[in-house]
Amino acid sequence: MDSWQASVEAQIRSAQERGEFDNLPGAGKPIPGRGLPYDESWWIKSFMEREQVPTDLLLPTPLLLRRRIEQLPAEVRDLPTEGSVRACVAALNEEIMAWLRNPSGPRVVVRPVNADAVVQRWQADRRAARTASQAAADETPPPPRRTWFRRRAG
Repeated sequence: MDSWQASVEAQIRSAQERGEFDNLPGAGKPIPGRGLPYDESWWIKSFMEREQVPTDLLLPTPLLLRRRIEQLPAEVRDLPTEGSVRACVAALNEEIMAWLRNPSGPRVVVRPVNADAVVQRWQADRRAARTASQAAADETPPPPRRTWFRRRAG
C-alpha cells in the first residue's frame, strides 16, 4: 500500500512541477456549499440547476397532474379553435384516467377536467381580449388626414 501511495504522490509532484495545476477554473475561490449542512441530494440539486431542468419533474404524479389542471387556462388561452381546446383537455384527462387506474404516490384527489367549462372560460377570455383590443383601437386617434395639392399646369 505504501508503494502505491508513493507512486501517486510522485505523479502529483511531477504534475505540479510541469504546471498542470496552475490556472485551474475556480482557483483561489471558496468551495461552493462549504460551511452548509450536508445534503444527501446535493448532486441532484446542482445538476438540475446547471442543466436548468424544471423542478416540477420531481413532483409525484398526482401533484404534477393538479399543477397541470391549474395551468390549463393559461395553456389553452392562445389555442385557435374550440376543437384544439377540447383536444388539449382530452389529452390531460387521458393522463388523469391512466393515473386513476393505477395510482401511485401520495393520496391526492385528482379528477378529470370538465371540457365544457374549460371551453366556456376560453370563449369568455377571447371575448374579453377582443373587446379590450377594440377599446384600445377606439381610443387611438385616427391618423391625420393629408391633403395633397396639385399644381395646375398652365
